[in-house]
Amino acid sequence: MTRLAFTDHRRDPAGWAKQLDISQGAIELYLESDVLDLHVDSFIWDRVFGYDLTKRHGLGLFKGAFYSQVDFPRMLEAQLTGAIWVITTNPTRSAKSRERAFVKNIQRLQAWFAKVPEQFQLVKNISEYRAARAAGKHAAFVGIQGGNALDYKPDSLDLIPKDLVLRITLVHLSSSTLGVTSSPMKAGGDTGLTHAGAEYIRRLNAKRIFVDLAHISRKGFFDAVEVHDKSQPLIVTHTGVDAVHQHWRNLTDPQLKAIADTGGTIGVMYQSSFLDGSTFGCPASAIGEDHASLGSDWDGAITPPKDMKSCLELPKLVQLMLDRGWSDTRIKKILGGNFLRTVADLRGS
Repeated sequence: MTRLAFTDHRRDPAGWAKQLDISQGAIELYLESDVLDLHVDSFIWDRVFGYDLTKRHGLGLFKGAFYSQVDFPRMLEAQLTGAIWVITTNPTRSAKSRERAFVKNIQRLQAWFAKVPEQFQLVKNISEYRAARAAGKHAAFVGIQGGNALDYKPDSLDLIPKDLVLRITLVHLSSSTLGVTSSPMKAGGDTGLTHAGAEYIRRLNAKRIFVDLAHISRKGFFDAVEVHDKSQPLIVTHTGVDAVHQHWRNLTDPQLKAIADTGGTIGVMYQSSFLDGSTFGCPASAIGEDHASLGSDWDGAITPPKDMKSCLELPKLVQLMLDRGWSDTRIKKILGGNFLRTVADLRGS
């Protein structure tokens, strides 16, 4: 059992404000908020080259780009109250091999959190999140990026330990048996969601696992909206906004509205080329403050803004939102309140 060392900025909010060159009010608002990230991809670097999640790292070879933006000590220091930690699928494997890899990887991810039980806790719902927070722990939800991790057989989803996975991103950067990716590198046209993809969504609905529509093609997106259980919220965990900056990874206003109509939320990611210098939280201007969240894609090979190279600078977002005249209530919704509402809608309180 390990207890990780970190600087606890709650003991000196003024000092943290000075360090980040923001107001003490921004720090205090941040510290009193639920702060959750819908997409943290750091586990992939453990799998690729043994990145130790329990060790405090610097900014890596590329000075904050691509990887080394998050680890357990920095996550604690940044005071993120929770996050979805992601298992990303390797599409080059066979379906059977992907399934075997998922079983090994979810056990491996569980083992990382088991090393630090006094500071991190795997959670599945709101009550477990609240219990973790009451104990002073970071609440770790689990997600899968690439539904083809479990498309080998119709019952492959039953390999997930009960309720442990909160969300599954249907497709990633390549098309699969489930549907077509939004990536311009895809082969062929946009045929959207497959029949297998539609059945997969129905199984996710039955298990009350979020259907995450990040990365799916435009046609596939609306195909998924059509077959999805209308009583459950849809989410997009890490994306940008097309009306702010046109990009193949960004959502159009009709897509944003489709998510909002289900009561869902959209996580805005920190890839500079998707944002084009815009202020974080921009979906609030298109679909209202009740549907925007944080979806960094830390360690997902992103190049974040120059003044926010790791999770340690996250309170700067609060200052940006305050500078725009946003209310404390609105900011708290974006930092974590909106996401927690969708989890309660999906799995109860």
